[in-house]
Amino acid sequence: MIVRSFREIEGTDRHVKAASGTWESKRIVLAKERVGFSLHETTLYAGTETSMWYANHIEAVLCVEGEAELTNEETGEKHWISPGTMYLLDGHEKHTMRPKTDFRCVCVFNPPVTGREDHDENGVYPLLTEPDGD
Repeated sequence: MIVRSFREIEGTDRHVKAASGTWESKRIVLAKERVGFSLHETTLYAGTETSMWYANHIEAVLCVEGEAELTNEETGEKHWISPGTMYLLDGHEKHTMRPKTDFRCVCVFNPPVTGREDHDENGVYPLLTEPDGD
């Protein structure tokens, strides 16, 4: 059994701040736990814009605080995301988030991330893996 708090991972290698400066993520469950998914609390900062494309992952996002506009860049469709709203990128959709306020969400990734990922120039997380073993 693993019991861990977001507070205890602040400032560790599980607390990732984007090179773009638009978000930070506390990655509480990672690939090294070997449970088939990763779990994060991510904050996107008010007034920023982050374009993403999870070509290698499926992501589910549940908003717990704040508000943001989500744009499906493939269709142009826009959605207003607020607390209690979930979106699922089950088709690897290219998308852009524009937070009106600081936007805090809980995210699940499959396959799990290692914790070392950041978006590349296309908004993609590379598919990194953990070595076999402990």
